[in-house]
Order: sequence, then structure tokens, then C-alpha cells
Amino acid sequence: MENLFWKRDPYDIQGSDALFMRKLINNALFQFEHCEEYRRLLMMKGFTEERLLRLESPEELPFLPTLYLKRHQMFSVPERRLRVKAASSGTSGNKSVIGFDLKSLWSGLGMMFALGRRHGLFSFVPSHYVVLGYEYSRHEDMAIMKTAYGQTWFTPALSRTYALRYTLMDAARLSDRTGDVGNKVQYIPGKNGVYTLGLDDIRQRLIDLSRQRFPVRILGFPFHAWKLLKGMQEEGIKLTLPKGSLIALGGGWKQHASVQVDKKEMYKLVYEVLGIREENCLEFFGAVEHPVVYFSCPNHHFHVPVYARVIIRDVETYEPVPNGTAGLVNLVTPILNSMPVLSVVTDDLGVLHDGARCGCGIQTPYLEILGRVGVKGITTCAAAAGKMWRDL
Repeated sequence: MENLFWKRDPYDIQGSDALFMRKLINNALFQFEHCEEYRRLLMMKGFTEERLLRLESPEELPFLPTLYLKRHQMFSVPERRLRVKAASSGTSGNKSVIGFDLKSLWSGLGMMFALGRRHGLFSFVPSHYVVLGYEYSRHEDMAIMKTAYGQTWFTPALSRTYALRYTLMDAARLSDRTGDVGNKVQYIPGKNGVYTLGLDDIRQRLIDLSRQRFPVRILGFPFHAWKLLKGMQEEGIKLTLPKGSLIALGGGWKQHASVQVDKKEMYKLVYEVLGIREENCLEFFGAVEHPVVYFSCPNHHFHVPVYARVIIRDVETYEPVPNGTAGLVNLVTPILNSMPVLSVVTDDLGVLHDGARCGCGIQTPYLEILGRVGVKGITTCAAAAGKMWRDL
């Protein structure tokens, strides 16, 4: 049987619709059989194995709000079979934790291979990596940390430099090393240690790398990129990084949404300070509860790959709305064998656009994220969708 996650063309949705539905149904049946809590939730909605077999579209499958997944860990395989665990950042106080067994990891590897090849991220030319995010540590489980580290394997890595450096620390010392300390250093607690933010070291590292001949790949949070580059601009620093350099930003602005800048303004700043042109500025989008990565196309749109389907739902009725209409973002994928996260509603507001509107050549619909819900007049996604399960 053809493997959805190892398809050569990651955007052949039209040619993979039937395969996607087979994978979705098979995954739903597996979760129904092996996860008692998920089976109970489905049966509350009137879904039996026979009903799952009759699924005709992703919209029919009951969805879970991210709030529910932050409060409940549901695994469909014994935890000893989980090879990797990853957690959300927990900025709201709760964390979602997902686990990958070998089958799930194999699916994820196929996805990253196809997407990396399609977007020109693979290269045999060695690169220096500058990560405007968390330093990788086996002692921490943050998904964004593991995603950034995984992206440093698209090319041979000559070096990895991190803006948030990690120090393993016991609980007693950790409790004393949180919060802001001065204007240039910030301590951020991890699970088993502390991260120290120091952008001055990154600035000097970029200056040094601009004098070398190998490409530089900059990854990480857009806020940290903006803060770093704006400071360099104000100091009159203008670099020309080696040919083949690029910048890939993801993870959102989160608690810095109030200072979020327009993409075009960000790309202009990147070019003025680093000499990286707009065509070499990439973005990626994802959610811990939906481990599919969305890379931006040349027109900076997040087209839906074959591994997923995106449904936009009305904020009050949860019914699907037509393309071009804003609503709650419902993400669907059968990528995880180890957990029942087939259909989740995030706390993002978004719009799904017809792919032909983009003009980049990719025909699948593309997702535009408008921001986190919770603005005036709109109940938060997590709270609103959570009404479905308020008695659990």
C-alpha cells in the first residue's frame, strides 16, 4: 500500500484524497481500539467502529480542543514504546505532551524529507547554524527546541550557536534564576535547568560568520530576530552573509504579539542588516498537538501538505465555513500512531484560501493565521470548544 507520508510530492492533495481518508479511518479505528479515553469520547458523540468505517470526509470526525489535550495525556501504545516525547511551551500554564513511537517517527521522517526537498532546504554544502531559540538538551522536552534542532540536519552543520543557552540546574537553584535580569540577559526556566538569553553574543557571531565563506542558516523565533536585527540596525551594523545563507522563522510571537511587525517589514530589515534577500526568508508553522510542519512558499503562504487537512469552523456553531471566511483553525492528520490527535482545534483564528490565489504554482489551499483567539467579542477557542467536554 502506498505510504502517504513518503509521497514524493508533498502537495498532491487531489491525488491523495482517497489515501488520506483510508489512513484517517484506519488511524481512528486503531485509536478507538487502543485508547480507552478516546473511545469513550467518540462513543459520547455516537461514534462506533461501524460509524468510523463510514467516514466520508475529515469534517465528520469529532475534534478535540487543545485545552483538553493540555489537561489529559492519552496514549494508544504503552509508554515504554515511546521513543520521543515533546511538550508545548506552556505559556498559558498548561502543557500538551505528545509521544512518538517508531511508526510515528517513520511517518514524520518521510514528511520532513519530502518537504525539505520540495522547499530546497537540503544541501551538501556545510552551513553554520544560528538558532534564535532554545539550545538542544536531552534534559528538556520542548517541541520547539526539538523542531529547531531537527532543522539543523538539512545540511552538514559546521557549528550551532544558540541565543538561549542551557544550563542544567537543580530545583533549588532553578527557583532563584527566573525572570528578567538587566536589559541584555534574561533567565528562562526549563524543565530541569535554565536558559540564558544573550543576543550580544549572537550579534558578534553573525559578524564573525559574515567574514567566512560557508552559508549561515538562521532559525528561531521572529521576536528574537526582530529585536536582534533592530538593535544591529540602530548601531549601524550592515553585513553581507555568504551566498546560500537563509533565515527561517517560526513559533509565533506569542506573548510579544503587541509588538508584532508586518512580514514585509521583517524581510526588509533582514536584507538591510544581513544581506539576505526575501526569497531566502522562510517561515514555518505548526502545533505540538498537530505534528505536521507547514513551510512557507515563495509567496510566504502556508499551503496544506498531503499529510493534513485544514478546516475553518464558525466560532459559535463549529460548523465548517467556506474558504475565505475567518474562524477557528481545525487541523486534521493521521500522522501519529501513538496518540489520538487526529482532529484538534487550536487557539488560532485563521482563513483558508484557495491555492490558485497564491500564484506560486502550489495548488493546495493555504492557511493564513490571523492571531490567537481571545480578542474582544470572541470566546477563546479552548474555552469555547471545551464546552463539548465540560462534563468530563
